[in-house]
Amino acid sequence: MSRLSTLSKPRESVFAGGPEQYRGDANAACPPNLRECVLAMEDCCEEAHEAQQLLRNGTFDLPRMNRVLESQRVFLLIDEGTVRKYKSDLTDEIEPQINELIERAEKGLKALSRKEGLVQSKVEAAQAMQSRNATAPTVNKREERRLQMLQKQRQRLEEEVRILESEVLTLGQKRPPRP
Repeated sequence: MSRLSTLSKPRESVFAGGPEQYRGDANAACPPNLRECVLAMEDCCEEAHEAQQLLRNGTFDLPRMNRVLESQRVFLLIDEGTVRKYKSDLTDEIEPQINELIERAEKGLKALSRKEGLVQSKVEAAQAMQSRNATAPTVNKREERRLQMLQKQRQRLEEEVRILESEVLTLGQKRPPRP
C-alpha cells in the first residue's frame, strides 16, 4: 500500500477564518508522533475505501440473484408405484381414526334423535295441556264475571238496606209517642 501523505503540500483548514490564521510556519518541523498518526490515519482510510469497494463489487448483483434464487423450483419425479405405496400407507394410518370418528358421530346422532323424541313428546304434552287450559279459562272467566256481578249487586243491596234502616230510624224519631 502506498502512503498518500499530504504533508508535502499545505492542507486546507476546516475553520471559517481562513487557512492563514491556523497554519504555522512553513519551515516548522512537525513532531514525528504527529506525522506517524497522520500516516496511520491515511492508511486506515485507504484500507476502509478498498474494503468498501470490494464489498460493493461483491454485492452489487445481490438483488438480481435473490430474484433468481427465489423463483427457482425443484421438481421431483417419482413413478406411479411409489405413489400407490405412499397412498396405501397413508390409508392404513388414517383409516382407523376415521372409522372411530364415524362411530362417535353415529352414537351422537342416536343420542340427539332420542333427545329430539323426548323434546317432541314434551311439546305435544304441553300443547295438549294448553288446549285443555284454553277451554277451562273461558268457563272460569265466565264464573269469575258472574261472581263479580253478584258481589256488586250484593254491595248495592246492602247499601240500600242501610239507607232504608236510616230512614226508618229517622221516621221513628219524628213520630209522636203512642198513648
